[in-house]
Amino acid sequence: MTMLVMTGTGTGVGKTITTAAIAALAVDGGQRVAVLKPAQTGVRPDEPGDLADVRRLAGDSVTTLELSRYPDPLSPEAAARRSGLPTLDPGEIAQAASDLDTGHDLTLIEGAGGLLVRFDGTGASLADVAWSLGSLVIIVAEAGLGTLNATALTAEVATKRGLTVAGVIIGAWPAEPDLAALSNLEDLPVAAGAPLLGVLPEGLGKASPEEFLAAARAGLSPWFGGEFDPELFAGCASAEK
Repeated sequence: MTMLVMTGTGTGVGKTITTAAIAALAVDGGQRVAVLKPAQTGVRPDEPGDLADVRRLAGDSVTTLELSRYPDPLSPEAAARRSGLPTLDPGEIAQAASDLDTGHDLTLIEGAGGLLVRFDGTGASLADVAWSLGSLVIIVAEAGLGTLNATALTAEVATKRGLTVAGVIIGAWPAEPDLAALSNLEDLPVAAGAPLLGVLPEGLGKASPEEFLAAARAGLSPWFGGEFDPELFAGCASAEK
């Protein structure tokens, strides 16, 4: 059994698409996959959330579980306070992940925003969940200017909290990368202190399941069952510029 904690350097970096891509490859490889979304914010009860995207892209065989949903697009703690709904306890999240892990080969825990976004008034965060589970952390980062600092901060706090960052993935690679994005292919692994494990194209969430699986295989490392080679990708991307 394997558990991976998926965190981002911020909001809108492609974390859900990256989670779905890892799940799709694992399912295609014959694994039983679960995705846990502890807190979904900014979505009403009658609207589809991130897990609906995961199932649409990775397939209905993926087990999905959402623990709490808050309508306001805020941090889980702030959204819970504003709505008057209960906050989440990291122990509750860890228990749910452990329960899923017993019946699956791979369990992905997707956070809300970054590693230290608060779940409750005590400051409990995804970092606490990862520590209690002893699971590896995958950082999903942006491609362009400003991403190195955000990635380095995420990796540094993870390390100081006793967590292991397995790698970094660029969640939305632009169709026309600029100089900063191209340079970051080399610099992001240094900032993360971990290898570049994938680069996924922007707009991938609009792909059909078949197209999505093909892009996931091309864009993710063999560590996930893909074919991504960071040196080859960097060379091709620079040549196209």
